[in-house]
Amino acid sequence: MMIFIRSEKEIASIHRSNQIVCETLQMLKQAAQPGVTTRSLDQLAEEYIVAAGGQPAFKGYHGYPASICASIDEEVVHGIPSGRILRDGEILSLDVGVRWNGYYGDAALTVPIGTISPEKARLLTITEEALYQGIAKAQPGARLSDISHAIQNHVEQNGFSVVRVLVGHGIGHDLHEPPEIPNYGLPGRGPQLRPGMCLAIEPMVNAGRYEVATLPDGWTVVTSDHQPSAHFEHTIVITENGPRILSSRDN
Repeated sequence: MMIFIRSEKEIASIHRSNQIVCETLQMLKQAAQPGVTTRSLDQLAEEYIVAAGGQPAFKGYHGYPASICASIDEEVVHGIPSGRILRDGEILSLDVGVRWNGYYGDAALTVPIGTISPEKARLLTITEEALYQGIAKAQPGARLSDISHAIQNHVEQNGFSVVRVLVGHGIGHDLHEPPEIPNYGLPGRGPQLRPGMCLAIEPMVNAGRYEVATLPDGWTVVTSDHQPSAHFEHTIVITENGPRILSSRDN
């Protein structure tokens, strides 16, 4: 398995693509309100990405028909934007990818639509916390599964479950590169982490059981028990001093 070590010049391009991702997600977060369709959010995102000089990374990827993934409630990931209207009390996972200057950015967040239940709010909090716990383990000299274990540990201690058939990934010249990064596992396993590695870390956390299924559209992944699911993701680069988040503002 070849895990790329990126040069400073390459990291600068990956950073720029991720800044466009970050800006797009923040705009979508504000726009995602009751009464809005996910298709309108997709159009908004595509216009913004193109105006910023990027290309929507997901559109056409293995035939995917849209620029963003918009997954509602029990939809875990890869929800296709449509005419479906967002309703008060739902949660919406937004996943955005951008290609800029030949390099990719990828990040995701889950947002409340209007007022959500305390249990859904807790699901969002724990999933985002798990992402940052995983990122904190992305230290030079650590092992890949240290990230996975930290995510699983935080999620399961709080009574939720991590999706097992979907993983994070390396990122750079391609949207998905080695290594795969599961969100569960024992610590101290897998490749040693080194400065210059760029990774997309993305816990997908279910309120109920971890099992999932794919809908007949071939894309949308849903929880098997129809309980809600949340998804948070950042692209990071490992530095001599630890992880640097490339897909958050001012990093």
